Amino acid sequence: MSERLDIAVRALQRPLCDHCLGRLFAKLSTGMTNNQRGAIIRAIAADAPGDPGSAGCDVCKGLFDEIPKFADIAVRSSEGFEFSTFLVGTKVDSELLEKEEQLWADVGAKETETLKSELNREIGKQVEARLQKPVEFTNPDMVYLVDTRFDRVETSVTPLFVYGRDRKLSREIPQTRWPCRDCRGKGCPRCDGKGVMYEKSVQDLTGPVVMRHAEGEEDFFHGMGREDIDARMLGNGRPFVVEVRKPRRRTLDLAKVQDEINSSSGGLVEVEGLRPSSRTEMRAIKESTHPKTYRVRVRFQQDFDDRKVNDIGRVLAENPISQQTPNRVSHRRADLERIRTVRSFKVEAVEGREAVFVVEADSGTYIKELMHGDGGRTKPNVADIVGVPCEVLSLDVIWVGDQGAEGHG
Repeated sequence: MSERLDIAVRALQRPLCDHCLGRLFAKLSTGMTNNQRGAIIRAIAADAPGDPGSAGCDVCKGLFDEIPKFADIAVRSSEGFEFSTFLVGTKVDSELLEKEEQLWADVGAKETETLKSELNREIGKQVEARLQKPVEFTNPDMVYLVDTRFDRVETSVTPLFVYGRDRKLSREIPQTRWPCRDCRGKGCPRCDGKGVMYEKSVQDLTGPVVMRHAEGEEDFFHGMGREDIDARMLGNGRPFVVEVRKPRRRTLDLAKVQDEINSSSGGLVEVEGLRPSSRTEMRAIKESTHPKTYRVRVRFQQDFDDRKVNDIGRVLAENPISQQTPNRVSHRRADLERIRTVRSFKVEAVEGREAVFVVEADSGTYIKELMHGDGGRTKPNVADIVGVPCEVLSLDVIWVGDQGAEGHG
């Protein structure tokens, strides 16, 4: 105790308010504020000068007297936004922080708390009292950054995340917005000044509807993988998360949002299962590697041996699939070998030179190349096994494996 008393006596050789005195011993005890702690220490220290108040303090220079003002500015800055939780951070003049650290060094204080930490907490208490909303340290809806130097508050609104599953019913739209390759979205003759290669996408038909209901400023679409534009997404649908930046509304009637998306998409897209989501789930969806099941219709160039067609499943099951980056995407992806597994292969129908296959394969498998071989860049492949070249007529995703392997056929 005598060592701590010595620290207090040395500290009180300069004008310190109770906040800044108490903060020298912040880790000593809990259940009281630094202001209360400082008052007790001042009373114990013999011949200690009286509390000069925050305005006369050599460290904080009156900041603690301004806490009500900072809280008022913060509350006003978030008017018009719906949120349930918040967090406060601060910017403080570097000169004050340097003075604080110099004080610690001069008196040998080791049980300290920073000026910024106490300001964050004390401003937070007053904001909490005004708003009747709790502080949340992990994932707050609203973050106030109080700049104590200029009496300004910056607000940062946590994005709103909405989960759903989409079925892409058209073979003519991409999943996400596709900026024009020539102008990169600025508008040029190739894209008729629109900045995009396709006027509509799954993102365009879903994200803006969610954003409008949330009164946000920007939307982003995060899907579980992606398929070619001419492939439909059917079955249980693809999991996705719409992210809305700077939403003013967080409580949405998602049944109404879902109905609006489905009724306004013109039959191109339908969604289901909309519910609140999170950044964690969004990241998990983007990084997932669930298998998918496809229905693919192919046409062989000439008549083929049915026995060889019926042998495709065995050959693919017994051999890992080596896929070099397909020629059709080599201009935008690195030329790499990928090893994939075909989990099941079923011949669903044979009609003359056409056949329909149902294939369950690893995430990231190039199904078209698995059929025609891509000039030998995918091995083994259906065309080689049958001994007749083939082309893909249509491709549909009929099941996404995050809900297990059942439900497709």
